Formats: sequence, C-alpha cells, structure tokens
Amino acid sequence: MIQVKADYIHARIAEGEHQQQDFKFEISDARKIAKSLSAFSNTDGGRLLVGVKDNGKIAGVRSEEEIYMIEAAAKLYCKPQIDCEMHVHTVEGRTVLEVIVPPGEQKPYCAKDHDNRWWAYIRVRDENILATPVHIKVWQQVGTPKGVFVHYTETEQMLLDYLSSHDSITLNQYCHMAKISRPKAENTLAKFIRFELIEPYFDGQRFLFRQNEKSS
Repeated sequence: MIQVKADYIHARIAEGEHQQQDFKFEISDARKIAKSLSAFSNTDGGRLLVGVKDNGKIAGVRSEEEIYMIEAAAKLYCKPQIDCEMHVHTVEGRTVLEVIVPPGEQKPYCAKDHDNRWWAYIRVRDENILATPVHIKVWQQVGTPKGVFVHYTETEQMLLDYLSSHDSITLNQYCHMAKISRPKAENTLAKFIRFELIEPYFDGQRFLFRQNEKSS
C-alpha cells in the first residue's frame, strides 16, 4: 500500500460514481463488498473509494479492520477469489482507501449472500445488477470456438427477423414467440451476443436484447 497526493483523490471524487467507480462511506459487511467486487470483475473492472460518502464528502476510513474486511470479501466471499490492489491516501487529514479491481479473466465471479448462496453481478452505470442466466451462458461459452454460421435454425432466424423490425425483445417474449424452452432461448441469445449480432441492455428494471449496431 502506498500514499499518493491528495489531488489524485479529489480528481477521482469529482468524477462521481459511475460504471467503474463506487463510493463507500464504510465497510461494515464483507458480503456486501463482495457484491461490488463481483460486479466490477464481471464487467470492466473498477475502483472503490472507501471513506467517501455518496455525495463525495470525505469522511475517512475509521480503522484498519475495514482493510481486513475487504480482503475477506475478495478471498472468502468471492468465487473465484478476486485479486484487489489497495492504496491508502491521506486527504484533509483523513484516510481514504482505494481498492482497484481488475476486469476478471475467469468469469463469472460470484458473491456469497447471507443465505450462503452464490450470485454473479454486473456493473451498469453506477449500480450493481444481478446477472441473468444469459450473461452466465455468455461467460461459460468464452473460450469455445465461434466458428462460422452457415445457416440459422428456424427459431434463430425468427429472433433476427423480429429484431430487424422491433427495438428489443425480452427472454420471455422470445420463448413465447419461438415456442422454445428458456434454456434453449438463453443459449441462442448468449450465442448471438458472442457473435455480436445482438446485445443486452438494462432499462432500469430488467434486461432486454436488441440488434447490435455493429451487425446492422
């Protein structure tokens, strides 16, 4: 851990919370922090600033115990374990802990909840959102050959035709339209995301799927 000039932290705080940055007033629950670590690792990586309130005011880290709780979150409550980089900064006479989380290479990274269940999260803007079964399948398919599509099945072509004339579709809509099971629909959506034919997006309440601009 190293100390860096205060203006570095002020510049980061000025950015506010966003897809790759989150403020934490304090660390009182390692499992809640594990959720943030999972979301950053499963998305683009990011930074936690501990000892900073949501409004950007510096409150300071209260004790070294918070550092140990972050280590516990990364090693005991995340699966696989997440390797974080921690830096201590002294700003306005207070201590701010910076936790840098790299994008993961073994997705999905799951966090254990209070019922000892494991869940994967992703980061969307300034929120940690529960990953869908489609996200999980995309990650599970990473590393398998993409190959080349020679032709589409009837239900796959149905999805592409629908999205060529509609803004988006939900998983349930696709299941009903194509009269296929959820697992089969999830596999198709995941495969098309990997091929960059479609992309998922969050509308504030749920995930939908739309035609990828790169493919249109």
